[in-house]
Amino acid sequence: MIAITGANGNLGKATIEFLLKKVKPENIIAVMRNPVAMPEGIQVRLADYEDLNALNAAFKGVERLLQISATSMGEAGIRQETNVVRAAIQQDVKHIVYTGSIRPSAVANFYATHQALATERAILSSGITYTFLRNSLYMEIMPLFIGNALEAGHWEYPAGNGKVSFVSRMDIAEALANVLTEAGHENKQYEISGSKAYTFADTAKLLNITYADVPNVYLEKGMAAEHLPGELITCMVSMVDGIKANEFAYVEKDLEYLLRRKPQSFEQYLKTL
Repeated sequence: MIAITGANGNLGKATIEFLLKKVKPENIIAVMRNPVAMPEGIQVRLADYEDLNALNAAFKGVERLLQISATSMGEAGIRQETNVVRAAIQQDVKHIVYTGSIRPSAVANFYATHQALATERAILSSGITYTFLRNSLYMEIMPLFIGNALEAGHWEYPAGNGKVSFVSRMDIAEALANVLTEAGHENKQYEISGSKAYTFADTAKLLNITYADVPNVYLEKGMAAEHLPGELITCMVSMVDGIKANEFAYVEKDLEYLLRRKPQSFEQYLKTL
């Protein structure tokens, strides 16, 4: 039995689509906080990451668990993800597949990386067989970065000269489905990236617009004007600091290995915008 946490999120739903090509729906458990429709035959179990008892109930009979990182951040995110690991231990889950951040480090600028590292350590301490997929930034985040720049013909963002090896979320989902249904990935970690890293200036050229680096305060003021939560603003600023420090610039071939094909290129994705 395979369970997916955060199954109603974009990555969770995409992974289920690929899993359905490999296993029967009755062998899939979709774990989520709020109920949403799932393909016929899939079990839906409700559990909040803050509720250890609910997680225990959701993981009954589970052999393989896909733990998709929580949307909460900081101490709350670490607590919630640790709860998932605790419940997996208590329910004798045999294998955890965890989606974290590429090359996590305790001194990384990107706020969410610290959370991913803490969860990896909790899984390692659990003694449960694991596979870590450490993901670079999704290509699908580009519309958030770009805003109305395509219409304006000019793009301002505080990314400096840092490079990013953007990766397709759908490719990650397919890779996760492969890992969840194949042998040979036990106690391994994969650095998941695109096949090339790009600066934001490189990206602007591909989009036929101009690019200018701006101070972080530009992003902070813009997000505050949209009345976004302070925690999200802090996370996004830490992300751009991570970009400037080349924390997402690593290029590896692990995704190609897991897919047994070339992943989608960033240039291909940009043509869809």
